[in-house]
Amino acid sequence: MTDPATTTRHVSEAGPVRHLPLRDLDGFTHRWVDADGIRLHAVDGGRPAGPAVVLLAGFPQTWWAWRKVMPRLADRFRVIAIDLPGQGHSERPEHGYDTHTVAARVHAAVEALGVSTYWLAAHDIGAWVAFSLALNHGSRLRGVALLDAGIPGITLPEAIPTGPARAWKTWHFAFHVVPDLPETLLLGRERDYVGWFLKTKALSPHAFDDADLDHYAAALAADGGLRASLAYYRDAAESARRNHQALARQHLTVPVLGISSSHGSIPDMAASIGPWADDTTGVVVPGAGHYIPDEQPEAVAAALAGFIADGG
Repeated sequence: MTDPATTTRHVSEAGPVRHLPLRDLDGFTHRWVDADGIRLHAVDGGRPAGPAVVLLAGFPQTWWAWRKVMPRLADRFRVIAIDLPGQGHSERPEHGYDTHTVAARVHAAVEALGVSTYWLAAHDIGAWVAFSLALNHGSRLRGVALLDAGIPGITLPEAIPTGPARAWKTWHFAFHVVPDLPETLLLGRERDYVGWFLKTKALSPHAFDDADLDHYAAALAADGGLRASLAYYRDAAESARRNHQALARQHLTVPVLGISSSHGSIPDMAASIGPWADDTTGVVVPGAGHYIPDEQPEAVAAALAGFIADGG
């Protein structure tokens, strides 16, 4: 592993996204790296010589989703949380939000940070990207943990459920792909929308405080963040197509940990991934809804540490 200072630019106060204050985490440093022509934001810390663990968050969050997990891993691992393209303080390109394009950029960012092999853990849309990254760059991964995610073409149902028990968990997939309408309805109302997602899909409505909601809403509102976040859903069909195309050649060979929760969206991530992967194990985190890293960070950190200790 090379010294990250030789391959990254450290920016302490200002990033590429205007009007979005940085949120600091003790022991971690903000970095911006070139990733296939766009700048991605990473928060890097922990044990420099330890195994590298890369973390990816989903909608409507940023790297901050991992704020409670990162310190719990930092004494044993180098921990890097990356904002996906269009997310947080990363650049918001106009195009290229299918998960294979994004995965290539995330992997390029990890390499730019001086990491050759790494463990990958990802939630929600981050897990969409992680699955595609594992298909294309499996030789560089030591293992991948996927948290409660309807991955296009893999764990996402082909039809949106309409029953009252499930529809509220998946209705937004159809809404987000409608051209222009979500932007028209949500512009200036990002705080209300973020609040609904986080408070409704978490088991406890108190899992997020006002500062968390303000941060995520500001990230959506800043510099085309809403457009970029919706683009993942609008490119989901292409993501599914490319996933199936890659799986026609080979299954995932990297060890996979499926992390589900007692009140999440996908009851058994490991079973859902099983048909596509050769080495899959699973855990269910009790006392959590969809936002497992926020709601049960100690359990998530323990699951990841155990997965790494077992060598995948």
